[in-house]
Order: sequence, then C-alpha cells, then structure tokens
Amino acid sequence: MPAITIRPATPGDTPLILHFIRELAIYEEAEQEVLATPAHIQQSLFASPPQAYGLVCMQGEQAIGFAVYFFNYSTWQGRRGLYLEDVYITPQARGQGAGRALLQHLARIALAHDCGRFEWSVLDWNTPAIGFYDSLGAQAQSEWLRYRLAGDALRTLAQEQTQEQTQTQEMAKS
Repeated sequence: MPAITIRPATPGDTPLILHFIRELAIYEEAEQEVLATPAHIQQSLFASPPQAYGLVCMQGEQAIGFAVYFFNYSTWQGRRGLYLEDVYITPQARGQGAGRALLQHLARIALAHDCGRFEWSVLDWNTPAIGFYDSLGAQAQSEWLRYRLAGDALRTLAQEQTQEQTQTQEMAKS
C-alpha cells in the first residue's frame, strides 16, 4: 500500500478541494448548501494573508482527502487555537490511517503555532466520525451549544437599527 502523506494545498488544488467539498456535502445530505466557487476558494485559501488553510491527503500519487482549518482566539487562554472547519477522506480510503494522519498533522501545526486547543464540530448523527474522534482521546463539548446566523437572519440583524441609533437619527432630523 502506498504511503500516506499530507501536503499544503496549492492554488492548482482548487478543483480538487471543491470536488471533496461536494463529496462531503453529499455524505452529509446537504449538497444544495454548497455555494463555494473556485473564486471563493482562491480568495480564502490562497490570498495574502489567507483566511484559512488547506491540506491535501495523498496516498502515493492519489489525492484521497483534504482538511481546511483556520486559527481562532481564546480570551480565557490568551492564546490562539486551531479550528478544523472540514476534514474528509474518500470512502474507499477510510480505515487505512489517512484520517489519523491528517489529524496528527493538524495537531503538530497547532503545537507549532502555540495553540491552546484544537477543535472541530461533528454532526450528531455521524457515529463513525464520533467513534473515530473518541478513539483519539478527543472530548465532546456537550455543555456548549453552537449557534449560527446566516442568510436572511444575518442580513436582518446587520440591518436592524438599535433604539439608540433611531433616537439619534430622529434628533438629527429635528
């Protein structure tokens, strides 16, 4: 079996990354939610400075997976953390150590950047992934609820005026 290697994504990997994103979305039954375009990938992963970073998992010469991560910040720790946005290994390559290799690589990046933690999210129904993460010693953070604003709710909140802004505008008119 060819060796598993991890390498940084390059701009030439944009179609491959989009392919893996779509495969992941199909697995998660959310293909219709993929809005990313090649331009989005180029702007976010390969701009200077990048907003996020990509890794490609190879088995010999064959790309078998990817990961996208970024750095966040913990005020409690006073340090940054590494957040794994997505990780995906093709079904035919699962169970051969590729997922572990990707997570080990990411753990090394986290330590090299003095991160206080390495975090990610998993869908509650994805029992194979949950079992895998548990086997690594990762701990579910059940006391935290994840919230999201997107689409119309995001636009509505951004466009709402606070009572103070409304009063200031009314006073300026008079």
